Amino acid sequence: MPAALDPKLKQALAERLKFYHDLGIYDFYRRPVATSIAETDETMPQPRTTAIAESFTPACPEPDADRAQALRMIREDLGDCTRCILHKQGRKQIVFGVGNPGADLMFIGEAPGADEDQQGEPFVGRAGQLLNNMIKAMGLQREDVYIANIIKCRPPGNRTPERDECETCSPFLMRQIAVIKPKVIVALGAVAAKTLLAINAPMSELRGRWYDFRGTKLAVTYHPAFLLRDPRQKKETWKDLQMVMAELGLKPPAKTEQ
Repeated sequence: MPAALDPKLKQALAERLKFYHDLGIYDFYRRPVATSIAETDETMPQPRTTAIAESFTPACPEPDADRAQALRMIREDLGDCTRCILHKQGRKQIVFGVGNPGADLMFIGEAPGADEDQQGEPFVGRAGQLLNNMIKAMGLQREDVYIANIIKCRPPGNRTPERDECETCSPFLMRQIAVIKPKVIVALGAVAAKTLLAINAPMSELRGRWYDFRGTKLAVTYHPAFLLRDPRQKKETWKDLQMVMAELGLKPPAKTEQ
């Protein structure tokens, strides 16, 4: 009869398995381990009873290097994606995500545009410049946060992503979120908000409150591209960002005289 696992080791194993599940790895196998000298060949080295404990150390927050490696694994799994029709509709490249792999704050938009499709990085066009300014107004730099989209390929003509495209692509985003473990997610625009929250409601109802998203706080605000079309909503967006700043303990930088 197998010996019972030490409670601390059992907890460590459970946390390690959860970490791999968050990365999308579900299949495991167990190598047979001899439990006594009598069960081993006398010519073979005696198995070390500490092998499992050494392999599965108690889980702790992953260093950024480990998270960066985990994100690279997800990108490799994504490959030159052909899972939906967008790969046949003129996309130049996949736009995966960019930023600090250990960020406390993550912005999630809708889809890449022409500039993003060209450069392979999210939010680098006019809307991206506005997002950069929004981040700076919060007292942060672009490199401090992580930025991604619901889908990773540009829809033709920048049309709104179809539901099946979002459903096909979003599992990779979920894996990114699981690795980064942000304290706060900001959904930029209706498509991002409705896809993440599975709520069909207007922006006026979605904004101004917190949502629980898989244990992470999520706020909704306007997409920077929408703000370029309707600058009047920048004031409302700043209210949303101030709510996020309060949650993260951020203060806007002091204004300097021009």
